[in-house]
Amino acid sequence: MARPGSGLLVSVNGLGYPPQNLARVVVWEWLNEHGRWRPYTAAVCHHIENVLKGDARGSVVLGQVDAQLSPYIIDLQSMHQFRQDTGTMRPVQRNFYDPSSAPGKGVVWEWENDNGSWTPYDMEICVTIQNAYEKQHPWLDLTSLGFCYLIDFNSMSQTNRQSQRKRRLRRRMDLAYPLIMGSIPKSQSWPVGASSGQPCSCQQCILVNSTRAASNAILASQRRKLHGGTAGNAGAAGTHTVVRQSNTFAGTSFWSPTSSSTGTNNNNISLGGGQAKAEQNNLNRPGTQRISVGTARGTIPAGVPALPVKNLTGSGPVHPALAGMTGILMCAAGLPVCLTRAPKPILHPPPINKSDMKPVPGINGMRRKTKKKHLRRGKNPEDVVRRYTEKIKVVPDEDCTICMERLVMSSGYEGVLQHKGIKPELVGKLGKCGHMYHLLCLVAMYNNGNKDGSLQCPTCKTIYGEKTGTQPPGKMEYHVIPHCLPGYPDSKTIRIVYDIPAGIQTNEHPNPGKKFSARGFPRHCYLPDNEKGRKVLKLLIMAWDRRLIFTIGTSSTTGESDTVVWNEIHHKTEFGSNLTGHGYPDPNYLDNVLAELSAQGIGEDNLKD
Repeated sequence: MARPGSGLLVSVNGLGYPPQNLARVVVWEWLNEHGRWRPYTAAVCHHIENVLKGDARGSVVLGQVDAQLSPYIIDLQSMHQFRQDTGTMRPVQRNFYDPSSAPGKGVVWEWENDNGSWTPYDMEICVTIQNAYEKQHPWLDLTSLGFCYLIDFNSMSQTNRQSQRKRRLRRRMDLAYPLIMGSIPKSQSWPVGASSGQPCSCQQCILVNSTRAASNAILASQRRKLHGGTAGNAGAAGTHTVVRQSNTFAGTSFWSPTSSSTGTNNNNISLGGGQAKAEQNNLNRPGTQRISVGTARGTIPAGVPALPVKNLTGSGPVHPALAGMTGILMCAAGLPVCLTRAPKPILHPPPINKSDMKPVPGINGMRRKTKKKHLRRGKNPEDVVRRYTEKIKVVPDEDCTICMERLVMSSGYEGVLQHKGIKPELVGKLGKCGHMYHLLCLVAMYNNGNKDGSLQCPTCKTIYGEKTGTQPPGKMEYHVIPHCLPGYPDSKTIRIVYDIPAGIQTNEHPNPGKKFSARGFPRHCYLPDNEKGRKVLKLLIMAWDRRLIFTIGTSSTTGESDTVVWNEIHHKTEFGSNLTGHGYPDPNYLDNVLAELSAQGIGEDNLKD
């Protein structure tokens, strides 16, 4: 049941929804990996509602209203958000609030994260904070909502009651969330295989339809697990339990068991958790979903194929869209299908005592640190360019691949850059690879880089000098542990531990003066303790000293900007499995990482005897 005064509408009149003449504000939310319902913005919710009015069983392309959400589609029938590039599915829900609450007024409460940007609170918390603010309370304790935070309205700050860490808080006005009147539409089933009209054959529709199929297969599987055999005994019992598919538009989806002698469905819809928790749909509760799917494994008949699919808490080898389409084909052929949860990766070895951690043979010490300034800078750009090039007397009639002008013409940077001693028509040839460019173009390329005294040929990537990166300060530790990696039963394991704290970006980073985050540190990586593994470690230590292991950019997994990310040198972070592709066995990994290190200018010829 919703908290009194929270602004969340609850079940009334026993119907599961407010009277016809009651207005309410609609907030669409998605379930994150921590089991929290996160609200979409008001603009996105307006877009979803507009699509909903036209087709209650259609799909919503979120990129049409917010460019940052371009990979995402919401399937209104299965109530899932689908990410097209990764195949990840997350449940969504349609929640309802009082028009006088925060979403009805367009009030958004946000807290400042480690990047210096602002993150909105969950809508229930936002409504609670706004209620306390309007009543002019000096502070608000969020413990009752499951968070150990204290909100201070005088200083506009949030304090963690355990760590005493303070964060700034702000209240801003935005677009109000959509307001609706009347009853909520009843859910409609989407029968697999049935269609009205000519189906669309575009890639997007195929993905959406196959996602629906996968979702409905899971729902059908849940039905069979919970109520298997009851339908066949209905005549003898006189009454039976009828279970419907989860409500499409309910604030929180529910199974609705109802006593019936005729077998008809009562499509009651519940708002915001107004019913008993025992009736909640397991698909919207990750904890119970794990229990139900895990228990179901033991009941799968012999010979029934199992398809591991991606889900909220893990990933599997089969894309959800592929699993959905495969399920359709197998069902059409009369074959049974069971969707199972993929196994979890083994990220870390068993616990190890410090006394069991030994130095790596042939390598001095067990840790390295980087300083804030660790760059080799040339005297000036002209000196660096002249150091690695030689002038060309007879210029060939071909393009300069930097400015795309002909080499016999002046550089495209003429008039943009002015450097004494380097005329725009001068052409130079790089010493190792022999590729030719305007000298002024090479100066421009150097000025746009790290300015560390090195050059890299833009055509063949040959490195001249010692290339360094922009890795923030941190430490690297390495030692041998008494466990073996899959595929290396006769070798112990080298464990590498990287630790980089959050900090402030400098002039060499994308946004100087702005905070950067460092997620997932310390990061543990693994190599086999054999001759080749020790060679890779020596080169990784060299790459660390040259600040090439990490950089500051945008995370490809979370989309977060201004954060520490890997810098094109792959590491194995999965100790006892290879479910994510970042573990063992992988017979080609050591050769691949040697090639990646060589591409950064760190080859075996750099190793000292």
